Amino acid sequence: MSNHPVDQMLAPPKLIVLAIQHVLAMYAGAVTVPLVLASALHLGADQTAYLVSSDLVACGMVTLLQCIGFGPVGIRLPVMMGVTFVSVGPSIAIASDPSLGLPGIFGATMVSGLLGVFIAPLFSRLSSLFAPVVTGTAMLLIGISLMGVAVNWISGGLGGAAGEPWGLGVAAAVMAVILLTIRFGRGFVSNTAILIGIACGFALAGIGGRVDFARVASAQWFSMVSPLHFGAPRFDLAAAFSMTIVMLITMVESSGMLFALGRIVDRPVTSKDLARGLRADALGALIGGVFNSLPYTSYSQNVAIVAMTGVRSRYICAAAGLMLVMLGAIPKLSYLVTAIPAPVLGGAALVMFGMVAANGVLALGQIDFVGNRKRLYVVAIGLAMGLIPNINPHFFDRLPPQIAGYLHNGVMLGILTTIILNLALEATGLRFGSVSPTQTAAGQVG
Repeated sequence: MSNHPVDQMLAPPKLIVLAIQHVLAMYAGAVTVPLVLASALHLGADQTAYLVSSDLVACGMVTLLQCIGFGPVGIRLPVMMGVTFVSVGPSIAIASDPSLGLPGIFGATMVSGLLGVFIAPLFSRLSSLFAPVVTGTAMLLIGISLMGVAVNWISGGLGGAAGEPWGLGVAAAVMAVILLTIRFGRGFVSNTAILIGIACGFALAGIGGRVDFARVASAQWFSMVSPLHFGAPRFDLAAAFSMTIVMLITMVESSGMLFALGRIVDRPVTSKDLARGLRADALGALIGGVFNSLPYTSYSQNVAIVAMTGVRSRYICAAAGLMLVMLGAIPKLSYLVTAIPAPVLGGAALVMFGMVAANGVLALGQIDFVGNRKRLYVVAIGLAMGLIPNINPHFFDRLPPQIAGYLHNGVMLGILTTIILNLALEATGLRFGSVSPTQTAAGQVG
């Protein structure tokens, strides 16, 4: 094992506490996709609960695959994996076909994963396209896009709803606790600021009678998740094509995320590293399909925690992956986490997502815009395009559904725009094959 902080194993007490912090940061996002899918398909409570448990178990398995790594699979960085939100639309469309249903989703997901394994090494050869001007813009876009999620949580999880005074108050209290912990805490205590903030907010909400433990009390203690629970997968060419598009979009997002994470932890991502990471994404989709779930991608909220705390050990995320498997197998614990009110999570998320955006600003601040003003246009238009879906979610609705469904992903749209403009304007002097992946990832071009 190397001496790099990414490869260092922490003492068990610290490892467990920091892992819990990662789980709480990504839990709401991880269970949202199966809940939305179940709601759209009008599934019963038992089927919905099973989808959530399956998702958590698969989340944990894919996270372990990505963090620990097995041979040519896994990037071996502190990454938490969760279901990609890009898959929601295509999944609902597939399952709405009576001849396919849920088995049709899982079959298409498995096919996309198998194809992704072969696509990953080819895709990784495009790593020279992810110059610092691209990864910096991606980080800034990710942070800004996620802030809307945090604001919705503070308002009770309802988009566009006005926040109740108690929710605004508890979110403000969570933020205050986090900032006070960072200001006056030292070492390990400072690194657990997010966890401490959420715990204090949970306690305040409980004292105020805003926590409902009814579902916790009625939930089972143990529930083993079985593969192919909803029946044998069904394979359809159009469904498989749709999920393969989702896989390609996920690879674009993951590439930008992993390059950004490599810069944050001071371990530049090479083309070989990226190939291992994308293979894990692809195998994650295959695992997801087998275990009644969907394609997986790296979660930016956990990148924000790494940026905030400066703790870079990948074994923290691996421990968090084990915890997700446990949560999926112990519904009572899973529902306990679900009982945390949305405004509590929103207060912590606002800080975390702001940190992602701030790291994007930091990365862009290291680029020489004075010497080459073309880079300003790359960033300006990339940001503008990426923010369109956030400012007006219905902007692309009149385009054909096959196209509009994917353009609603602002991060992907911004990354692709930045890559294309960077090449078209030759803002970094890049040409295919002119720069080694290591140089680009290390930020020597830009």
